[in-house]
Amino acid sequence: MASAAAELAATNDEVKPYRMHVSSRYLDLTKQKLEITRLPHEDSQPRSKDWWEPKGEVEPLIDFWLEQYSWRAQEEALNDELPQFRTAFTIAGAEAPVRIHFVHIRSSHSSAVPLLLIPPFPFTSLSFGHLVRTFTDPEDAAADQPFHLIIPSLPGLAFSDALPNNTSVISTSAEILNALMSRLDYPHYLVTNAGSGSASPAEIDWKLVHYLASQYSNTCLGTHFISPPLAEPKLREAPMEWAKWSIASFFHAPILGYRSEDFSALKRSRLVEKSRKSPTPSQFGLNQLGLGEPNTLAYALCDSPTGLLVFALKSLQLIGPKKKFTPTEIINFTQLSWLPGPEAAMRFWAHCVQHPEPAAKKMTRKPKVAITVFLRDETETEIRPGAPAPAQQDVQADHVAAQTPLKVEDKDGYACPSWANAKYHVVYTHRASGKSGLLAWERPGLIAAGVRGLAKEVLRLDPRLKPAPAPSTAPLEQVVSDDGEAAARNGDAQNTVAALGALALQTPTPAARANSQTSARKGADGLLAPITEERGHPQREISEETRVESDSENRGKLYTEKSDDTLASVSPNAIPVVTPPPAKAP
Repeated sequence: MASAAAELAATNDEVKPYRMHVSSRYLDLTKQKLEITRLPHEDSQPRSKDWWEPKGEVEPLIDFWLEQYSWRAQEEALNDELPQFRTAFTIAGAEAPVRIHFVHIRSSHSSAVPLLLIPPFPFTSLSFGHLVRTFTDPEDAAADQPFHLIIPSLPGLAFSDALPNNTSVISTSAEILNALMSRLDYPHYLVTNAGSGSASPAEIDWKLVHYLASQYSNTCLGTHFISPPLAEPKLREAPMEWAKWSIASFFHAPILGYRSEDFSALKRSRLVEKSRKSPTPSQFGLNQLGLGEPNTLAYALCDSPTGLLVFALKSLQLIGPKKKFTPTEIINFTQLSWLPGPEAAMRFWAHCVQHPEPAAKKMTRKPKVAITVFLRDETETEIRPGAPAPAQQDVQADHVAAQTPLKVEDKDGYACPSWANAKYHVVYTHRASGKSGLLAWERPGLIAAGVRGLAKEVLRLDPRLKPAPAPSTAPLEQVVSDDGEAAARNGDAQNTVAALGALALQTPTPAARANSQTSARKGADGLLAPITEERGHPQREISEETRVESDSENRGKLYTEKSDDTLASVSPNAIPVVTPPPAKAP
């Protein structure tokens, strides 16, 4: 018993390189479902001005998905371009460890500091490869701070396991992310949103970074808020900041940390709020459709790639981005939700709506933050990395339209950056023109500028933020299909493991072998019609995890361990989370 515990302790902090390979059976099933798609009848002419009629957009995308789109090509490109990893954590109330999938790119610059970039919900880490060079390899590293970049997929999204039911999703996810940074040998780090916090569904993006900033200020040394849903200072909570705001707003004067742009933007924001007659787009798909729980919609979308495609198109339409996505990009977004199933994301979303977590108690020390807000005026500019001043952002003209131009609601309620002084130590602010939109695609330089402004001040004020040594990793782990392709890929896996360098050899445990035998028995069923007892559970692809055996007689031989999961499943190795305690409140 003691030896077993020692063996588990020796492997409980493994971070495994990861390569995707979705089951061919699952891809075939997707194709079959697309081929038998039944679209609703068109409305009689003329078209209604009150609702969206998507058939003209959806039909060409279905044809493209069937005839031209190749997930294998996208899969190979993502595997080659993005260094992916997975590691598992034990969560209270979970029957099995929760594995988190993330992208981790270390900068080649010695001055780089760790940055945790949280994707806008419900996007995944795999959608942000275009941001890597901006953060990790700036043209002038002396002028523009480089970063070691970590982009996680939140629990239940892409290749990350879902959290157990009735779990406080924000605090648990923040705990996992903080523990992940510690596991990567980053004892201190910065964190940023990649989209508007106030426009995020159920304000998930904002809640996550706020929780990290307030509860883990001993490790998360600085936070970049983007369009945060701040409130005016209150007399009882922050009398000094309340007095400053009262004086500045009474005179509408650029004094005491406020600027004239704040008052004009605030006026526009309040006019929009006053004229708004319908719920905000962040409630689309849940409360706006009268669904108080997520499972009704999840059942509708879990079995229909076309339904999920339409839902993705509608979500983009509500955001109203200026960037026009290509058919491949739109289907990639849909595919990364379709493969694991949309149910976990919708439950995460619904839990945030229905079970808001209590606000953190007043902190002993104000966290350092940078704030980027949007003035909601007509012009939009882009701050490009290394540019001394904003430059006009050009949207690529060769991208095709992904949504019909209908009325788009303004989602970013303006908040004066100085309001944050009531709870935070604001070290950098930027008032950007226009609206947030899909910031990570349309104006990524604004994210980089905010993070670099934050890093400059934190490096000056806090000596704990400094470059970190390279972390260690375990042998390659990948999701592969349970078919005849596995043997052909074993050779590729050997080459990949060799290329990764001196990686620790690991022997499959008895539990892992038992799990392999169980999966082998289920492999014949794969993604075919489920048996009666299993109809209550989403059907998952059969996957394999490639390991390197450490037995002295067979060193170097690849063992293939099978698990009965698709993309978000039960890890064969229980890896408990070891999390630094949150910052104490008085």
